[in-house]
Amino acid sequence: MWKFVRKKCLYGKYYENFFYFSSAIYECLNDAHLKHKKELDSLLTLRFQKFNKSQIMNV
Repeated sequence: MWKFVRKKCLYGKYYENFFYFSSAIYECLNDAHLKHKKELDSLLTLRFQKFNKSQIMNV
């Protein structure tokens, strides 16, 4: 998600202080489900990698 926010909201922009920076992130995340729905649907999937028979080794 952070990579998405950096690419869509912060890339190539300078913010004078932390307030403007955090406001930009907040606005981006607040509007993301409207403006970037298709991209978010591909990022936020339920496909996870499973590891069968994993071994735990003691040190």
